Amino acid sequence: MRGSILLGTVRGLAVRAHWSVPLIMLLFAYSLAARTLPGYAPGQAPVLYAVAGVVGAALLLVSLVVHEMAHALTARRAGLSVRDVTLWALGGMTRMERPTTARAAFTVAVSGPLASLFLGGLGVGAAYAVEAVLGWRIGVVVLGWLGGTNLLLGVFNLLPAAPLDGGRLLLAVLWWRTGDRDRAQRASGRAGQVLGTALGVVGWLAFLRGMTGGLWLMVIGLFVAAAAAAERRWAELVTALRGVRAEQAMSTPVVTGPDWLTVDRFLSEVAARTQHSVLPLVDFGGCPSGVVQLSRLAAVPAGRHESLRVRDLATPLSQCTQAAREELLISVLERLANGGGLPILVMEDGRLCGIITAHDIDRSRRNPRRPPFPHPFRDTDEPERQV
Repeated sequence: MRGSILLGTVRGLAVRAHWSVPLIMLLFAYSLAARTLPGYAPGQAPVLYAVAGVVGAALLLVSLVVHEMAHALTARRAGLSVRDVTLWALGGMTRMERPTTARAAFTVAVSGPLASLFLGGLGVGAAYAVEAVLGWRIGVVVLGWLGGTNLLLGVFNLLPAAPLDGGRLLLAVLWWRTGDRDRAQRASGRAGQVLGTALGVVGWLAFLRGMTGGLWLMVIGLFVAAAAAAERRWAELVTALRGVRAEQAMSTPVVTGPDWLTVDRFLSEVAARTQHSVLPLVDFGGCPSGVVQLSRLAAVPAGRHESLRVRDLATPLSQCTQAAREELLISVLERLANGGGLPILVMEDGRLCGIITAHDIDRSRRNPRRPPFPHPFRDTDEPERQV
């Protein structure tokens, strides 16, 4: 996820935090120190409330890490490749290989809520123990708040709607019953849209009645609805592009530009002759070296047009999304988040065969069975392979 920083590694997995995490943890610490603790443990020094609030928020952050690590480690035990874990304002995200069976999808999805419920029970139990043995009210409140928050997190995540863990459980059950993963994902996405919309409406009505917490519920609902809609669109795209290879979607011949040209020469000699907004670049040997956005060139001050070369403003080839001709298009799209985004460069033996833009993907979605374009380095009279 963009805008994230590395916190450390757990069991060899990178754990990152989105920039929103410190903000939300600060809000939790403030709420705990300014409202919850004075209300349930009055008469204490303000500095004690502040320290307890920070400790409680830090323990909640650890709880979120445990939740996501439960997903990650369960996925590893199921034989799935796990990339990393990223925390953000509304929870977390574990990037991993898609489960290949409904059973694996179920076990990975249920592990996170179970971890949160376990931590919640542990926190509530510890609060009762501290009250019975020590009678330390501050500790009781912090542990009780932490346990209650984890219980709420676990129960909320079990709601049967994407992108919540309950939505993954619904997907796994429907996948097991129908044998169609994409159909199950579409159903899970529809459920998420309904639930998110309902939460948003309830939150808005609560806010109008003077309950400030309703605004937060509305934000959560809007997020759930938007994420569920995105998952539903993805499932529909997977269905439409099933079996389509990169060579069937790519545009060719490809318009390229020399990466050694200065900005002024590139704009006048290359960009002026094409309507593309992004162009692949080649080096002196004719090998691809990256891509450049024309909007970035246009933003260069006029005084630097003659001294700055295009390759200095380009995205290098190592950061571009690349695909082999025979690779399934949907597999390439799954890698977009780790690559340089669009366009996709279709490569063969170190040479550029074609590019895939958003327009090409949409065209393939609407007409997925069209034959591939002729290979740009082969005789155009060669028969095209049929799908």
